[in-house]
Amino acid sequence: MKLWNKEDSLDKKIENFTVGKDRLYDVYLAKYDVIASIAHAKMLKKVNILTSIEYKKIEYELNKILEQINSKDFVIEKEFEDIHSKIENMLIEKLGSIGKKIHTGRSRNDQVLVATQLYLKNEINEIKKYCINLFNTFIQMAEENKNNFLPGYTHLQVAMPSSFGLWFSSYAESLIDDMLYLKTAYKINDQNPLGSAAGYGSSFNLDRDFTTSELGFSELKYNVISSQMNRGKVEKSVAIAISAIASTLSKISSDICLYMSQEFNFISFPDEITTGSSIMPHKKNPDVFELIRGKCNSLHSVVTDFNNMSINLNSGYHRDLQLFKQKIIDSITEIKNCLEIVDFTIKKIIVRKNILDDEKYKYVYSVENLNKLVNEGVSFRDAYMKISKEIKENTFKPHKEFNHTLKGSIGNLCLEEIKLKLKNVIDF
Repeated sequence: MKLWNKEDSLDKKIENFTVGKDRLYDVYLAKYDVIASIAHAKMLKKVNILTSIEYKKIEYELNKILEQINSKDFVIEKEFEDIHSKIENMLIEKLGSIGKKIHTGRSRNDQVLVATQLYLKNEINEIKKYCINLFNTFIQMAEENKNNFLPGYTHLQVAMPSSFGLWFSSYAESLIDDMLYLKTAYKINDQNPLGSAAGYGSSFNLDRDFTTSELGFSELKYNVISSQMNRGKVEKSVAIAISAIASTLSKISSDICLYMSQEFNFISFPDEITTGSSIMPHKKNPDVFELIRGKCNSLHSVVTDFNNMSINLNSGYHRDLQLFKQKIIDSITEIKNCLEIVDFTIKKIIVRKNILDDEKYKYVYSVENLNKLVNEGVSFRDAYMKISKEIKENTFKPHKEFNHTLKGSIGNLCLEEIKLKLKNVIDF
C-alpha cells in the first residue's frame, strides 16, 4: 500500500530503490506517527470533519497500535511503503471508510516531518541525559583528583603544571557548550509543522494551534512553505549538536590513548577495560578509546553530508530529503553509545601519583620561578631573561614549595560555578 497510490503500476526495481531502508528506520518513528495521528484526528473532530463517534473509534485503534509498537512486536511488511501507509492500512482494516478519513487535511510530507520532529525532540532529551551523567562523572573525578598533578602541554611540549582535577573538569565544562548546541537543536525542532500538508497548506479549516498544544510543541511553524523547508534542517541541527559532543569525546579519547602510553604513563585502566595482542603478551591496548575517537570523528562528516545533500535544493519537497532519516538515526544511536561507554570507562581510570617529581619535568616550574621573581619586584621582562639564561646554562632549580591547591588556576577548579553553569543551560 502507498499513500500516493492511484491504481498505477510501479516497476519493482523502482519501488525497491525509492523505498530503500525506510521500513527499517521508520520503526523508530512509528510511535510518533501514531501520537501525531491521534492529535490530528482530535483536531478533525474539533473542526467537524470527524464526528465524536468516528474520532473515538480512530483514537481507540490508534492506541491499540501504539501498544503494539511499545511491545516491540511491530513490523512493517514489504507490501507497505513506509510506517505511514502501514498505520493507515491498519485503521482501514479495522474501521473501513472511517479509517480512510484520517489523512484528511494532511500530506505525507507534514506527516513525516511532525513524526521526525517529535522523535528528534525525544532523542535530544535522551542525549542530554547521557551528557549530564558524564558531566557528573567528570565533576566527581575532578574533585577526587584535584591534588594529583601532571604536566600541561602546548605543542606537545611540556608547558606548565596542571592537575587531573583541572583536566577532568575541563571536559565537564566543554560538555556544557555541547549542550548549548543541543538546546538550539531542540528549539528548532520544537515548532509544529503539522497542517502545512505538502508545503502549501490546506483549504480545510484546520486548527493548527490546537495540534501545537496537543503535541507539546512550544510554538507553531507558521509559514507552510517554511515548514517544509525545515525538512533536512531539523535533522542537521541535531547533527551539529552531535558533532560538538563527538568533538569532546574524541579529544578526551585521544588524551587517554596518549596518557596510557609507556612514554607518558600518566594513567592506566583495569584489564577488563583494555585489550591485548595476538602475539605480544605484554600489550594492554586502549582499543575502546580508539574506537570512540574513530566513531566520533566519523560523526563530524554527517553535517558535511547534510550540507552537500541539500545545498542546491530549491524550496518545496524533494525525495533527496528521505536520505537524512537513516543518517540522523544512526548518528543518534552512535553518540549515545559513545557517551555511555566513556562514562562507564572513565570511572575506572587509575591515575598515577607524583608524576611531576620526575626530573624531566623540572622545567614545568619555569613560569612559577619567573612569577616568584616578579613578586619580589623584578620586572617581568628581566625575570623572563634571567630564567631563560638559567635554563640555557643548566643552572635552573625549580621552586616546588608553592601550594598548587591554593595558588593560581591550577587549584581553582571552580566546580560549584561549573555546576551552576550547567543548571542554566539544561532548561529544555
